[in-house]
Amino acid sequence: MAPLTIQRSASVPDELRVARCLSAPHRGPRLVFFSGGSALNGISRRLKRYTHNSAHLITPFDSGGSSEVLRNAFAMPAVGDLRSRLMALAEETDLGQPDIVRLFSHRFPVDAAPAVLESEVEQVLAGEHPLVRAVPQPMRMLVVSHLQSFAQHAPVDFDYAGGSVGNLVIAGGYLANERLLEPVLFMMSKMMDVLGTVRSVVDVNLHIGAEYADGRVVIGQKEITGKELPPPEERIQRLFLSDGMTEVPRAEIILPKRNRRLIQKADLICYPPGSLFSSVGANLLPARVGQEIAATQVPKVYVPSLGCDPESYGMSLCEQVGALLDILWSDAGPEVPATALMTHVICDSSVPTSECDAVIERFGIPCVPLPVADETGKRYDATSFCEMLVSLV
Repeated sequence: MAPLTIQRSASVPDELRVARCLSAPHRGPRLVFFSGGSALNGISRRLKRYTHNSAHLITPFDSGGSSEVLRNAFAMPAVGDLRSRLMALAEETDLGQPDIVRLFSHRFPVDAAPAVLESEVEQVLAGEHPLVRAVPQPMRMLVVSHLQSFAQHAPVDFDYAGGSVGNLVIAGGYLANERLLEPVLFMMSKMMDVLGTVRSVVDVNLHIGAEYADGRVVIGQKEITGKELPPPEERIQRLFLSDGMTEVPRAEIILPKRNRRLIQKADLICYPPGSLFSSVGANLLPARVGQEIAATQVPKVYVPSLGCDPESYGMSLCEQVGALLDILWSDAGPEVPATALMTHVICDSSVPTSECDAVIERFGIPCVPLPVADETGKRYDATSFCEMLVSLV
């Protein structure tokens, strides 16, 4: 497939495409993101102005924070990133967030006295907390049923400190629905009027592992990110899926048909900002991801993170592109052209020209510097980011 070019169409200028999206977001483009973590949440909140048809395939492999507590207690996928993306895409009113979103956003206190924490937990799980009671029926009845399901299954020593009520609702729904995430994510999407689609890339209880250049192998997302633990000052050579002890063959973990259809119907595919391996690369590990992307004739855009990403230690922009392509090639096949898996790399104009030239020379992928960073230079400006993407469709 010939690489696409970033330029204004003579008949449909960028400004017109943006204006069309702003005037009718319900008819906006179908953008598919392979995402995780919080890096895209701010952009997702702004994206609702341009399209209600974005789809977010989220990694369920996190092993830190409150997700770790749930995973250890129930042997389930990580749900924290799913919850936060659902809330980022939830419809908002002139009065702010709806009551249901405020409830799902609420976290139990970390530093409260044990008796205070226990009292609030009991109120929430019994459906008597003011945030629960503020939710109108029949949504409140559904929420309470999932909270009570959670309460029935939770171990007596479960640590609620810092836990998210939304995570408890998802976990309760997961346990009440034959240990499946899709039914409870669908329910939460409807309750919050989510303006898009949020799914786990696969519904399995697995972890990611990394093999480093010095031969070390670690298993667990928090071992890789350099956020909760000191970052390994070595380059990741290979990423893989694990049951927590040993590697799981890629062929055993297949991208579900419902998620394949999202890729097949996409108007644009984005590898967005986020931790290179644990947020973006992890979503590309299941079988059929690379094949489906290669077969879809749409723009496929990589937008690298700004600032410091401990996971891309010592890696140039060209090497970061190569790391993602290697994961995709291991599924799609090495004979697939790089431009069938990634048609553009778009970076901020602060990136040196030599970095962009290296991407073009090695992979033949256009690398386009654009002024898309905010005033800090460490994050993307949400409006510029969204308008850049919809202009490519």
